[in-house]
Amino acid sequence: MFNDSDQVTSIADGWIARDEEVVWHGFTQMATYASNSPIIVERAEGRELIDVDGRRYLDAISSLWVTTLGHRVPELDAALRQQIDLVAHSTLLGNGNRTTIEFAEALAQVVPFEQPHFLFASDGAAAVEQALKIAFQFWTNQGITTRQSYLAFGGAYHGDTLGSLSVGAGGFGTEVFDPLRFRVLRAPSYEDPNCIEVACALIAEHAQELAAVIIEPLVQGAAGMQMRPAAEFAALGQACAEHDVLLICDEVATGFGRTGTMFASEQCGLRPDMMVIGKGITGGYLPLAATVANQRVYEAFLGEDLGERTLYHGHSYSGNPLAAAVGLAHLQLFDSLDVMSNVNQRAIQLQGLLQTHVEPLSVVQSIRQQGLMVGVELAPPEGAVRWGRKVTAESVNRGVLIRPLGDVMVLMPILTSTPEEITRMVLTLAASITAVAQAEQNRE
Repeated sequence: MFNDSDQVTSIADGWIARDEEVVWHGFTQMATYASNSPIIVERAEGRELIDVDGRRYLDAISSLWVTTLGHRVPELDAALRQQIDLVAHSTLLGNGNRTTIEFAEALAQVVPFEQPHFLFASDGAAAVEQALKIAFQFWTNQGITTRQSYLAFGGAYHGDTLGSLSVGAGGFGTEVFDPLRFRVLRAPSYEDPNCIEVACALIAEHAQELAAVIIEPLVQGAAGMQMRPAAEFAALGQACAEHDVLLICDEVATGFGRTGTMFASEQCGLRPDMMVIGKGITGGYLPLAATVANQRVYEAFLGEDLGERTLYHGHSYSGNPLAAAVGLAHLQLFDSLDVMSNVNQRAIQLQGLLQTHVEPLSVVQSIRQQGLMVGVELAPPEGAVRWGRKVTAESVNRGVLIRPLGDVMVLMPILTSTPEEITRMVLTLAASITAVAQAEQNRE
């Protein structure tokens, strides 16, 4: 634990001042940035981040859900260095790159598709945007112009570009952009036990106007880790198939092992027409994402050179070879390290520790867990504010980095976390919640 005298002599103070002079941080109120004691990372080792003062923090949020195998993984470092000696980047617009092809071939072996095709992007929101455009043009390429709408769920978060904001629900300051968002059909959030049933009814009623349904299978992460049982989702897939509506599974957060399988769609029994993947795709090393399309969707875009069936969409850094090289090595390590076995063992351990040390706390309302995705919802007393922030600050002060979603404390351990690290996370969270509750009680 760090004490107040550490803060007074902190080298980080100077870096924070320099930071706020030139950097604009996403999802951050810059007027209060410095007062929230941000950590300034200088380096990392294993599952720990190390700040400019040399303090270590266990990365309990996988650096915002992207880091899978840890920091400074020797095999991933080596893959990056080897690719630099070949080429850092070449365009995929009308040309190819050997490393990116090899990576796509490897991805094709793990996604729940037959004959998948990958359109690469740099982040999840951009990949969602691609999926929405592809779904719309899929129908227009066949002369069908009535399929202009989408069905999404309450509580959904699909990114912060305008298209992804539109299919996402409210929150995170979304309302200011409402005049720019297009309307969608909205099923209830995962908090409603009837949400899938309602979605299926909406599909049946509005099939002729729907281009696609977009869903976060199993877990709505940004909604505070809201979850539905895997068995419920098969009905959604069946409704889409019966009424010929495209299904898009957004697995940016749930993909690459987070939920206990490589992709959450596998547990849900879903075979989507498109899937959006990102975050863990390069193990947290470089920005990369992809829109995955099945053969039917892909073939709808084949036609004359420069013809109207072409998907006129692409990004300058799409399929960057450096990212692809790391992504390829990352997939290989999943097998050689037997990562999924560790995920499932640590998930069982995590569940037991949470039940023992966190669930009994009087200010804990509920715990939601799927694999290594956890949301601990607090129930602050009336009048208490910013409890999520306060518990986070207490935890960071104790050397464990977490980040809240409102008053939901998120734990997202790196997939290779050890039993000792999982124990440390849970005990620190429990101690931090207790400390904040005690401080609130003392003020009363």
